[in-house]
Amino acid sequence: MKNAALAGVALALATMIVTPAARGADIVETAVAAGQFNTLAKALQAAGLVDALKAPGPFTVFAPTDEAFSRLPAGTLEDLLKPENRDKLRSILTYHVVSGRVMSSEVVKLRSAKTLNGQSVRIRARGGKVQVDDANVIKADIEASNGVIHVIDKVILPKQ
Repeated sequence: MKNAALAGVALALATMIVTPAARGADIVETAVAAGQFNTLAKALQAAGLVDALKAPGPFTVFAPTDEAFSRLPAGTLEDLLKPENRDKLRSILTYHVVSGRVMSSEVVKLRSAKTLNGQSVRIRARGGKVQVDDANVIKADIEASNGVIHVIDKVILPKQ
């Protein structure tokens, strides 16, 4: 009986999922570990923003998935990743970041939020769904040591 109980505890421990936040992972590490933000990570690196999102924060990131980036018009991402377009890329990426840790329970009460690029995103909550500009939040409240990530299905663009 003792061995069966120990085996049960061992199995429970072996199958426990330790979240990146529980390991002290920051927003960048958490996004990379998720495996669906490789394009975002590449863009953050090209824009020179990795260190900024590793800072203490806290930050709230509306993070587009790799699939969201793939929906951009052909050639757009490749063009943005060029060194001469670094400022434009930084503007787009900082438009996805809000200062502070804004959990979904707070996001649904907002009509807008000022982003780090200086412009505000529009927030709409209806029928249990949340939109940031015209992107849908498909997963919320992924915690990191220095903030929170809300996954969105589209790259949102600042006003020109």
